[in-house]
Amino acid sequence: MDKTKEYLIPFIGLKLGKHHFEYQIVNTFFQNFEYLEFKNSNIKVNVVLEKKSTLLELAFKHKGTINVPCDMTNEDFDLPIKGNMNMIVRFGDDFNNDNEELLIIPHGEFQINIAQYIYEMIVLSIPLRRIHPGIKDGSLDTEALRILKELTVKELKEENTKEENIDPRWDKLKQLLTDK
Repeated sequence: MDKTKEYLIPFIGLKLGKHHFEYQIVNTFFQNFEYLEFKNSNIKVNVVLEKKSTLLELAFKHKGTINVPCDMTNEDFDLPIKGNMNMIVRFGDDFNNDNEELLIIPHGEFQINIAQYIYEMIVLSIPLRRIHPGIKDGSLDTEALRILKELTVKELKEENTKEENIDPRWDKLKQLLTDK
């Protein structure tokens, strides 16, 4: 992934201690991963790399908005998201990223690409159900919501009429149960 070159952190020349990195994530970042769920995105990611003598500690934080369609009405809206993730990078003989909180890289490595971890952190912070805030407070008025309201009212009326039109033979059977 040559397009994620700006997310390479060369840690070999850094002094021991904390180092801060800041990234602005837009839709082109997600296109590198062929993730096309958003209409637009504007996310700020802060990364704190703490270099120690035998390992690296990475602390990721993100906050921003993504433009997604509502699951109920299909109206586009800006969904605020935020989250964080911590990761430890150790040095070993072979590369191993089986554990989501521990990354093992070979001893000869001098840089780490954090693009995949930023991508996973952001995508996993998106809620499964994306509901337009106008639905919750009642300010959104769309054709889809009007149709949903009409269908809901009809279903309630049909249930009430079914209970009133019960076959009288069932009443006789119910009496058999209560006569015991």
